Amino acid sequence: MTTQAAPLPASFPFSAIAGQPLLREALLLAAADPALGGVLIEGPRGTAKTTAARALAELLPGAPFVTLPLGASLEHLIGTLDLGQALAGHALKFAPGLLARAHGGVLYVDEINLLPDALIDSLLDAAASGVNVVERDGISHRHAARFVLVGTMNPEEGSLRPQLLDRFGLCVQLRNLEDRAERQAVVRARLAFDSDPEGFRARHAAAEAELAASLRRARATLADAIALPYGDAVHEAVGALCIAAQVDGLRADLVMLRAARALAALEGAEAIGEQHVRRVAEAVLLHRRKPGAEAPPPAQSSSAPPPPAAEGESAIDDAAHSGDGGDGGDGDWGALPPEPVGVARVKPLRPLIPAASLAKKA
Repeated sequence: MTTQAAPLPASFPFSAIAGQPLLREALLLAAADPALGGVLIEGPRGTAKTTAARALAELLPGAPFVTLPLGASLEHLIGTLDLGQALAGHALKFAPGLLARAHGGVLYVDEINLLPDALIDSLLDAAASGVNVVERDGISHRHAARFVLVGTMNPEEGSLRPQLLDRFGLCVQLRNLEDRAERQAVVRARLAFDSDPEGFRARHAAAEAELAASLRRARATLADAIALPYGDAVHEAVGALCIAAQVDGLRADLVMLRAARALAALEGAEAIGEQHVRRVAEAVLLHRRKPGAEAPPPAQSSSAPPPPAAEGESAIDDAAHSGDGGDGGDGDWGALPPEPVGVARVKPLRPLIPAASLAKKA
């Protein structure tokens, strides 16, 4: 007797996700350029993390949606030796893992902060390079593994080590919706989808098609190495923001430029501008910023032009160097002033050997 797999439930349309604009933008940037290194989503339960990741896969033609379970082993993730083939035919054959299945699609990892570091390392290596390299169990194998990595975590359950956080391209912190009208709109949309999934999806089909088309155009643009030029002002803006955030290394600068390029490609711009840098800066710096470092000002939405820069200075430079002064960057953040400490007088110890005996021996 054969069993037939149950059909998967319809996915909520990506274009209908409301209340989380930063999440939508970060996921679209990662989909346009998977080499960014994926998106880490921090936030409480019930804030559309899984819904958004699953909906993103539908915007990519033929893209698989693969979930990495918490109990997965390293072999389950990267692949290993096919023991059945090895025992039957005395031949070494590679058995693909989840990274191979996720190629061309979305790899979703819920509660990624609870995974062993070895799994996270392999996951981030493949997400950044687009290649999975396996050197174990007598096998030397490599295969393409270009996917959009989406990891979620609840900060209340622990965080990731800074070295692992830095390797995620973008990070978004979600919030609970506190505006009554906004909450009601989200709940109404979800109830409408649950009562009539196909009808709801049909009403958003045009918007979904437009988003999918913009992703295709953006990927084609980003494949051209000389497309979307940028000038020294963009480099200066990126450098100023990263220095103000006190980030370690240069990964933040490189990711910020790639993210700004992806945003410009999604919007069909002819060049990368400072406004693109400004809009992606927080997602790039959120998980890399040192405690006490200044945050960039809130980015302007795409519908409203950014305020004009002062003459002779870019708006980003001005934002990066402004602030309340603090310690001027010269002090040690978190240092406390010295305080007096009580000292008790200690009675000198008696010598183990009497002084007279020492004199006789001398």
